[in-house]
Amino acid sequence: MLRTDFRSLIKGYKRARFYTDNFSRYFLPDSMFKTFFASKYDRLSTAEKDELDKRVDYYIRLPHGARIDKENAVSVGDFRYPWKKKRKHATYFFDLFECVRCFNSKFRFNYLFGDVNTETATPTFVKSRPITPSATNSVLMSLNKVRHFRFIKDSKRYRDKKDMLVFRNVVRQPHRLAFLDRHFDNHLCDAGQINSDYGNPAYIKPYMSIEDQLDFKFIACIDGNDVATNLKWVMASNSVAVMPRPKIESWFMEGTLKANYHYIEIKDDYSDLEERLWYYISHPDEAEAIISHAHEYVNAFRDADRELFTARMVAKKYFELTNECD
Repeated sequence: MLRTDFRSLIKGYKRARFYTDNFSRYFLPDSMFKTFFASKYDRLSTAEKDELDKRVDYYIRLPHGARIDKENAVSVGDFRYPWKKKRKHATYFFDLFECVRCFNSKFRFNYLFGDVNTETATPTFVKSRPITPSATNSVLMSLNKVRHFRFIKDSKRYRDKKDMLVFRNVVRQPHRLAFLDRHFDNHLCDAGQINSDYGNPAYIKPYMSIEDQLDFKFIACIDGNDVATNLKWVMASNSVAVMPRPKIESWFMEGTLKANYHYIEIKDDYSDLEERLWYYISHPDEAEAIISHAHEYVNAFRDADRELFTARMVAKKYFELTNECD
């Protein structure tokens, strides 16, 4: 009970901090942000510009002259906090608002909040999209950052952790339930769901904090409605992410992750999980190499100012490619 109360207290504090920080910026004049954004790109080095351009090109793959859905588009000037509506996606709103407020108030755009796992019909800002090497109308933006981009500090050494995999999640998807069907009783796994509104009641186990999950060498990162939310903090830890090859990607660029280099890859039906775990239990040097590569990957996303500027550059290219700048 005390742990539950403490968790609720921390959650309430983070929520209050989120709204305080964002509303304090919301009421500042947009002109301040436009001036700062316009001058920052010129101050970057050639190497920084090259790296920035690569990431922007990854997030947005629209052809020049791509057409927005004018009927459902919103202008920058009209994109304002929905005071009178249900504020289900407030975190999404503030993250996108911080990007588009730097541009002409007449520029228009389409957006879709929430978990997206299908291709959009028109150029649209989204949090997630199917992984594809081809052109796509789904333009990735860093949305709902407060939930998805949590990077932790792990003081526990990999070799001091349990030779087991932990899975503790809300389970409302058939593929997550399939994981429990196969591995709930596996002696190498501490697997369970924390919700009771779906799945098998026999699979329900108590909530497990991130700190407690870090006692395990391996942590399952199984996609939810779109991406696996825990993948970011797992890759920042001294445990190893274990998952099938990602099919959905977000601002974290899951499509660029390398199997058995950034994470341990298992089959989509989870049939080789035990074999893969035993291999890395027997080869700790290789597991620690994966952890090192994962840390290097995560470090590219730690600078909040750089990430915001990158997102604003994505918005800039969106407006250019959809001819809103003409």
